[in-house]
Amino acid sequence: MLTNIRNVYCVGRNYKLHAEELGNAVPDEPMIFMKPSHAVVPLNGESLELPASKGEVHYEAELVIRISQDYKPGVRVDELVDAYAFGIDFTLRDVQTVIKKKGHPWTAAKGFKNSAPITPFQTFPGAVALLEKDFTLTKNGIQVQRGNIVNMIFSLQDIVDYVGRHYGLGPGDIIFTGTPEGVGAAQPGDVLELAWADESLGACTIKAAE
Repeated sequence: MLTNIRNVYCVGRNYKLHAEELGNAVPDEPMIFMKPSHAVVPLNGESLELPASKGEVHYEAELVIRISQDYKPGVRVDELVDAYAFGIDFTLRDVQTVIKKKGHPWTAAKGFKNSAPITPFQTFPGAVALLEKDFTLTKNGIQVQRGNIVNMIFSLQDIVDYVGRHYGLGPGDIIFTGTPEGVGAAQPGDVLELAWADESLGACTIKAAE
């Protein structure tokens, strides 16, 4: 159930190899942007409409965590987070390239409808337990991304501390924690599937929005 979602925070360039594949500098502090809550939809095997007339739409597979209580300095991530899921941060890459050059906010490239589909939430097992397994994204049955949070530049604790201190965190907030290397374009008709330790958690078929 995707109910009572409030703020949708996202972490950019949180895997070194992903930053490098796009020719971006590796940040020295978490790079935070946001999506509207309306961008969040279930990844439930159905068709997902995405813009078809604004250039390439790229997929970015990510771990998503859900906040259960108000952030207070010193709180441990295992106390603050009650659930996790996996999601796709869809990005209008051509649009993003243009607005980055102009110094404009990323909303037009990151915040469009259906740009944040996620799998069902599961009980958070603790940050250490999440290190034990990889998550993957396949496109038409072929693996295109594989990630493990051990390779994050900023840990889950780093992320919640940074967001909590600078912007605030409370129940219902979710955080897309960054994507590993392997991002690429999705075309109408492509089937994208997210898995955790090779167990399928959710999928969608890309459809061009009318």
